Amino acid sequence: MTDVQYEPVPDDALPETHLAALEAVLMVVDEPVPAAQLASNLGLPTGQVVELLEELAAEYRGERGTRARGFELRQVGGGWRVYSSPAHADVVGRFVLDGQTARLTQASLETLAVIAYRQPVSRGRIAAIRGVNVDGVVRTLVARGLVEEAGHDPEGGAMLYRTSSYFLERMGLDALEDLPPLAPYLPEVDALDDVD
Repeated sequence: MTDVQYEPVPDDALPETHLAALEAVLMVVDEPVPAAQLASNLGLPTGQVVELLEELAAEYRGERGTRARGFELRQVGGGWRVYSSPAHADVVGRFVLDGQTARLTQASLETLAVIAYRQPVSRGRIAAIRGVNVDGVVRTLVARGLVEEAGHDPEGGAMLYRTSSYFLERMGLDALEDLPPLAPYLPEVDALDDVD
């Protein structure tokens, strides 16, 4: 399965504790991890870790008298990682897309824009700018991870809010400075003179 040759490991070197520890680590990685790095973290010889990984992969495929799992362990990109099984790609795809297509309401978008451009800002200030109560909308934005608490206003003690790193990620921005400028979207000063 691997191109690299490792030191031989005795046949009795597949204890359940090591398998469980390896599974625990593999469940938290978000990119393929080389066997040598796993071995270092587990305090085991690399050859033994490779055998453990191959054992887990076979078990997940149902080759050890167990049922095939909805996930599999693959060696990809120079490391090992758990992936969802291709047999269930349609179900996983629907699940992921359902979570991504949940749209924000107009009120949420307006509130998010106020927070993004005026942060850190209190609910009271957001409500004054929008002209409506924003308590529920701010709670929704916090629950979705787009907005987070940013301490208290030193003058009035109100909770301040700012956009989160998840907001930047979802918007495809590196930093708040990458937000588009508002000036081109504001009315000209002459047009404001005509407004009563």
